[in-house]
Amino acid sequence: MEKNSKNKKPDIKALEAELKVLREELSKKDDYQDNFLRLQAEFDNFRKRSAKERQEFIKYANESMVLELIGMLDNFERSIKAADEKQDFKLLHQGVDMISKELHKLLSEKGLKKIVTAGEKFDPHKHEAFEVVESEDGEEGDILEEFQPGYLLNDRIIRPAKVKVIKNKEVIVEDIKEQQEEEIKPENIVEEDK
Repeated sequence: MEKNSKNKKPDIKALEAELKVLREELSKKDDYQDNFLRLQAEFDNFRKRSAKERQEFIKYANESMVLELIGMLDNFERSIKAADEKQDFKLLHQGVDMISKELHKLLSEKGLKKIVTAGEKFDPHKHEAFEVVESEDGEEGDILEEFQPGYLLNDRIIRPAKVKVIKNKEVIVEDIKEQQEEEIKPENIVEEDK
């Protein structure tokens, strides 16, 4: 029997050592899990804080430009007041002209550029054909007139220019013929109820 009891002691010591190692590993696992949960909470807080900061930035991003526009608004009001006091249309015109130049300068500094239409060919990316006229003067696609200017903001089109475009008379006649042929096709004919 002594042999059996001697054999059990080393097994118990080995088991105790293994248990100690397992407890240490379990403790490390708990530490890792705590660290993970802490990092996850910090990340959530960072995400919420970033979203709030982004909203604040968007809310007040144009503050400096608005302050500059308020200065121009003040100039408008002074110009109108001076013109009313002196009953002078020319003075009002000069004030409005000065403010217009000031506004164009400010917007140009902020990256706004006017789309050139004079002497240009129609480009559907930059221009909107507000009116198409037949003409034998000029070439197909030439811009005759600008109704509303278009603008680029930092080389991105924010509003296309509304223009009058030349379409040669022959092309218009061909378009009308194609449209009439399309209307005559059997699938496009609708019979009236009898």
